[in-house]
Amino acid sequence: MAERKRLHMMIKNFPKDLEVVILLALLCIPFVLIPCLSETSVKTLLSFPLMFFLPGYSLIAVLFPGKDDLDWIERLSLSIGLSIAVVPLLSPSLLVLSIFTILLSTGAYARRSMIPEKERRFGVDFGSFFKNVKNSFKVNSTKIDRILTVVLIISIILSISITVYVVVVPKEGEKFTEFYILGIGGKAENYPTQLTVGEEGEVIIGVVNHEYTNVTYQLEARLDGTVINERSISLMNNESYERPFLFKAEKKGGDQELEFLLYKDEESGAEPYLSLHLWIDVN
Repeated sequence: MAERKRLHMMIKNFPKDLEVVILLALLCIPFVLIPCLSETSVKTLLSFPLMFFLPGYSLIAVLFPGKDDLDWIERLSLSIGLSIAVVPLLSPSLLVLSIFTILLSTGAYARRSMIPEKERRFGVDFGSFFKNVKNSFKVNSTKIDRILTVVLIISIILSISITVYVVVVPKEGEKFTEFYILGIGGKAENYPTQLTVGEEGEVIIGVVNHEYTNVTYQLEARLDGTVINERSISLMNNESYERPFLFKAEKKGGDQELEFLLYKDEESGAEPYLSLHLWIDVN
């Protein structure tokens, strides 16, 4: 009975700020482990505080459990700064960040519990929080203090905005398309360069889109100047196309050029975007 009462008191006295931190971290776990939830926008919404605030906040809570250790602006600034610094060192995995945050928050509760009740433990009182913000702009505070407070708040907002923008809109690299032909077995060897009249040759055509946008390619194949095949290939960014291509040698002759011309979007008739060729001897 005494143990149950003690457990009830521990839960009742658990710091509200750490409760919120642990709750948010726990909420992220099912959105990582359950496939149908991992593709939702809720996961993205939950990932922002877990990546840019909660790990740093829980770390600061462990290091500075006392109310007078840091003021609210310092805690807020360090929470954001440490999160940005710590997350790349750990892992971009939300599961790892969730576990890290929960463990630190539990450690922070243990640290605060070690401070005698007559001393000032840190805790978040939202009424007091907004009162402190208001007091920062009172007439009795110095002009420099008010200016520094405004600058710090603006800096925090800007840093969060820039970080979120970098994550959501990644920088584009070089735009290009991979275009290749492979021989039998999917290797850059054993090309059908020696055929007899009427014999069928086979190669593998490969196209990979790295253009950072959806592209519709037009593929045209020519043998000794004659168009023998045309096809349209629509690919999303980073999507690949790899298919076998069959052709037949219809006439005898050496050094017949097998050309593969790749046009981008509706550029057929203009200069090809990329081109490849093989030389075929037909006996």
